[in-house]
Amino acid sequence: MPEATSQDTPRPLDGLRVLDIATMAAAPWAAAYLAEFGADVIKVELPGSGDHQRAWGTPKNGEGLFWKSMGRNKRSITLNLGKPAGAALFLRLADQADVVVENFRPGTLERWGIGPDVLQERNPRLIILRVTGFGQAGPYRERPGFGTLAESLTGFAALTGQPDGPPTLPNLPLADGLAGVTGAYAVLLALYHRDAHGGTGQVIDLSLCEPLLRLLEPTLMDYDALGITRTRIGNRSDHVAPRNAYQCSDDQWIALSASAAPIFTRLARAMGRPDLITDPRFHTNPARLANRDALDAIIGAWMHEHTRAEVLARMEAAEVAVAPIYEVPDIFADPHFQARESFTTVDDAVLGPLRLVNVVPRLSATPGRVTSTGPKLGQHNAEIYADLGLSDDEIAALAHDGVI
Repeated sequence: MPEATSQDTPRPLDGLRVLDIATMAAAPWAAAYLAEFGADVIKVELPGSGDHQRAWGTPKNGEGLFWKSMGRNKRSITLNLGKPAGAALFLRLADQADVVVENFRPGTLERWGIGPDVLQERNPRLIILRVTGFGQAGPYRERPGFGTLAESLTGFAALTGQPDGPPTLPNLPLADGLAGVTGAYAVLLALYHRDAHGGTGQVIDLSLCEPLLRLLEPTLMDYDALGITRTRIGNRSDHVAPRNAYQCSDDQWIALSASAAPIFTRLARAMGRPDLITDPRFHTNPARLANRDALDAIIGAWMHEHTRAEVLARMEAAEVAVAPIYEVPDIFADPHFQARESFTTVDDAVLGPLRLVNVVPRLSATPGRVTSTGPKLGQHNAEIYADLGLSDDEIAALAHDGVI
């Protein structure tokens, strides 16, 4: 079992102040990763409506469930950045911050008078993460950008799905999630440069497309270096075989990856087919790729003669790399995820105990933790604006004017 994490255990980003003025998914996700490891993330939201993310996902008792995780460990204030008084107040907040995370269309912050040049002139140590669909430069910079468009434009959708089926978009925010991880990583690089090497702050230009392009790089290199245009091949791989999903006799599915020579040898023996090891069609990975239709037919027929439990028991005993293809209830019931505490339960003020995916990655000396779910809109206005030196009357006047 993982060791219990004390609320007093130091976290690596304790003392870091982050202003999250972004909406939707990718950039707020980056800020959430920083919050898990101790950063004081102040979520700056539009008065009245807040982040669109609050209404995303299936609601429970009128509360959007995904927001509860996306807003984890953050404090929420309301502020209309488009009003001159709101922009002026934001400049004061940024003077005390280490990081600003934003995802407005290029030129928006500049139009409001709070662009990077203004912010860093006042606070040269400030790191600004700018997440957009297509980046701060280039002919597409002005286009509205969402993860779906990145998944289309990078070729991901065209490469995903069955050979005789349509291009397939992922049923999850893949481009946003990947950009969120990349954004958090980029902020840490900039912080290390600033704090370990005596550098200044800097601006990070991150598009939703480019992290996904990096993930697709083997396919892109095949085309550029060899002229090979990859197409949809279902659950197979263009580079290794066997690799597929197979249906068992009880209609349950497993995933198999046996491309390495030792694993393929163990697979053949576990199936009672040692002849496959020396069969010239399957002796090497290139040979298996060239004959993967025949190989998949052999493996698929064997799998269909056994239940999933029988397949898993035999393959695990032979140390073959297989896993059941889980439905969602199976994930929560899995003893491995339970033993590793892959989920954590956090009390929410409205919904009560909520199970969230636990902090990733795990640090032995300074682990992250989830201390709270997404806050109510403007929940921390009073304390944060008071810390900025505003009186109760000033805060009330700003609220009356629609600034906060």
